[in-house]
Amino acid sequence: MSKIAQDHTRFKKIIKGKIRKNLRQYIKKGEMIGRVGKNKISIPVPNIQIPRFRFDDQQKGGIGQGDGDIGDQVGPGQKKPGQGEAGQGEGDHALEIEIDLDELADILGEELELPNIVPKGDKNIEVVRRRYTGIRQEGPDGLKHFKRTYKEALKREIASGTYVPGDNIVPTHRDKRYKHFKSVEQPQAKAVIIYMMDVSGSMGEEQKEIVRTESFWIDTWIGKQYQGLERRFIIHDSVAKEVNRDTFFTTRESGGTIISSAYKLCREMMEKDYPTSDWNVYPFHFSDGDNWSSEDNEQCIDLVKNFLIPWSNQFSYGQVESQYGSGQFINELKKHFDDDPKVALSEIGGKEEIMNSIKDFLGKGH
Repeated sequence: MSKIAQDHTRFKKIIKGKIRKNLRQYIKKGEMIGRVGKNKISIPVPNIQIPRFRFDDQQKGGIGQGDGDIGDQVGPGQKKPGQGEAGQGEGDHALEIEIDLDELADILGEELELPNIVPKGDKNIEVVRRRYTGIRQEGPDGLKHFKRTYKEALKREIASGTYVPGDNIVPTHRDKRYKHFKSVEQPQAKAVIIYMMDVSGSMGEEQKEIVRTESFWIDTWIGKQYQGLERRFIIHDSVAKEVNRDTFFTTRESGGTIISSAYKLCREMMEKDYPTSDWNVYPFHFSDGDNWSSEDNEQCIDLVKNFLIPWSNQFSYGQVESQYGSGQFINELKKHFDDDPKVALSEIGGKEEIMNSIKDFLGKGH
């Protein structure tokens, strides 16, 4: 491994350590800046200070000259942040680092000790795929990166003064660059997450922010377990309908709540588009637990028992605490499914409990 590659590997380890150390805080605050491309995300990490010498600018002798006590400051003192007059200097900023979603999933899995998901069905075969992760100065000719090699040769000739426009550029051994890859085992199985959320008036912005944060980490972890992952979104008050992702997290309506309407629409999706023999299905429902009637609770129990559980890898219900919701629905689910290994129930009292809730949902490995 080249010196540059060693430095890059060491830097990535430092960054991962910073992310792991602050993971609970990131999750609580939802500090995900946004996706970069398809498989990367940019997140803020604390500044990494590079050690350097600082010389005395008062020209009163070098370090180590004269009397002094242990702990005395060397060189001119620094003002604390927030003190002093306005100036043109650069302030302290969080460092934004791009990281692969798969690497982020690994950090989450290690921190929460999550088991890998065991897909169901006969078509879930582990396949080994090559994933290109960078450029190296050594490698086989079959992995030569021609564009990068040409650029290195061109830069060398320009720097040495031997470049002549129109002449052929002949790369030397030092100019050659090669693609670097690592082998990744991926389940060749199809999976879908069906998100359902109560959007009645009792589900406010804070509750939706919790759902938005949890869904990001659920996507990140389950997406690492499967080569292809689809997502569907259902909102409901007294009536359920399918929407896109943006609408799912922004819609707020008033009126009553009939949870069974969402479970019926979820069942229709599974029957039509996701046959259990071919698909790994993950229904996630979020609500404040305030349902219209005990009769509808009974209908929900019947739908979960006879359809959603048998047709899914796992049925998950998260109850987000709200000052307006009764919170009774999770008690009905506990009464019937508390010991069912294919059911994950989680009570989410606030943002500080998101990480524990993710563990509740993903800790069974289904």
